[in-house]
Amino acid sequence: MILDDPLLAALETAPGQSRITLDDLFRRVAARRPSAIAIADPPNRDAFTDRPPLRLTYAEADRVVSAIAGRLRRMGLTTDSIVGIQMPNIAENILTLLGVLRAGLIAAPLPLLWRRADVVTALARLNAKALITMNRVGEFRHCQFATRVAAEVFSIRYVCGFGRDLPDGVVPLDDLFVVRPDPAPPLDRNGDAAAHVAIITFEVGEDGPLPVARRHLEFLTGGLGVLLEAGIEQDAAVLAAIAPVSFAGICLTLVPWLLTGGTLVLHHPFAFDIFARQRRDDRCRTLILPAAVAYRLAESGLFAHEGPTTVVAAWHAPERLADSVDWPERDAVLVDVSIFGEAGLIAARRGAGARPAPLPLGAVVAPREGENAVSIAELTATETGTVALRGPMVPRHTFPPNIERSDQPHFSIGRDGFVDTGYPCDVDVVSKTVTITGPPAGIVNVGGYRFPLCALLQTVGRIDPGAALSASPDPLTGQRLVGSAADPDAMQAALSYLGVNPLVTAAFAGRGEQILREAGAA
Repeated sequence: MILDDPLLAALETAPGQSRITLDDLFRRVAARRPSAIAIADPPNRDAFTDRPPLRLTYAEADRVVSAIAGRLRRMGLTTDSIVGIQMPNIAENILTLLGVLRAGLIAAPLPLLWRRADVVTALARLNAKALITMNRVGEFRHCQFATRVAAEVFSIRYVCGFGRDLPDGVVPLDDLFVVRPDPAPPLDRNGDAAAHVAIITFEVGEDGPLPVARRHLEFLTGGLGVLLEAGIEQDAAVLAAIAPVSFAGICLTLVPWLLTGGTLVLHHPFAFDIFARQRRDDRCRTLILPAAVAYRLAESGLFAHEGPTTVVAAWHAPERLADSVDWPERDAVLVDVSIFGEAGLIAARRGAGARPAPLPLGAVVAPREGENAVSIAELTATETGTVALRGPMVPRHTFPPNIERSDQPHFSIGRDGFVDTGYPCDVDVVSKTVTITGPPAGIVNVGGYRFPLCALLQTVGRIDPGAALSASPDPLTGQRLVGSAADPDAMQAALSYLGVNPLVTAAFAGRGEQILREAGAA
């Protein structure tokens, strides 16, 4: 694993005390393996966005990261300015996230399917200064969309984009792949950079997107828990079909990649033949997948006869884990990752034919079996029967710091440091474990996209008082939205005009799974 590096070994033994930033890790790997492939695009990326697939060495990626950082600073963005990022699971997404961090700014990755209603609310609450995106993803013109967002969010000074034929007023970034980067102006931040806010992700509450600010330390701890439980080796090639746009997405992909210094092979949108080709061509032995997709691939025989494989399965609806069937594949180890929104995640390894392990009350450590385990979190059941988490990976501060003295909706953190995830659970007092029994009340989870059902019903009801919208369990996506209206086409047009997530619009046409697949979420 990564024990040959003294600094990273210190991180393994004391993650909550590390002074390492995500950019520090990337720089160290770039210095150690400059000619190794760092990032590999999906081979079909030119089918859904501009530019042929990229394969960048660490030296090439490091140069582009520096070029992005320098461009952002020279645009006049000051230290700790917040930059929104909305892209598919491609190289530019990773490079931009690292470039924003290197520039001393705060990244705010946005889910790809978010539209006006969510993006405007989220970026306005952050007082964001810039938004970076692609010219197009599929048929959707993201740069045009971003310029409309900037017109409504008055704090946004710049819209930047990768791709061809950008709209007027969008700052082009494609040239950064060929120009020699100038040194970025020095940062004027004091104190421990690793303890500083690095990335803001978004929980979803009854009032829409809620900013969740996290330090480098919390991401490193969450990602380290996944790495140790999965046993990912140093310099490994990891094939990821999950984008780094949430705490879980970053901990499942970006952080293990940085900690092991291997190759991050990106997949988007999900296509069986392309995924199998990437796995074979890049000799990927670690696969990061939504849980339902992992089971489908196991049933297809993809994992058989390809050598040892570790499948890291993301359970965005962790209540479905307890009822999952036995893992059928003997040629692949499964690592279940229970994801509790933006509060945290817990990884647990199981072999062929094994039932999923219940979650332990008290200390959550990684790896769960073996020696030299490190503390990742502490789990408890609340008086109302829900799971709560606290510890080195769990957010500790609201954003902005004085938010609790205002009436603005915010992510709630208890005085004792516990974050109530809202997931109901059953407690086994003998084994001192808990089992998740359902989703949080009032929240619909479709392939990792979370919606407040009450707000959706109000929106639909204003358009057509006779329309209906409901959520039902779904084996692939966790839950599925189903809608009915007197005029489904008119309902879809109205929802699109309001800037509602396409998954809600698709509920009135029965195309939810197709939308998720195109977005790379299933």
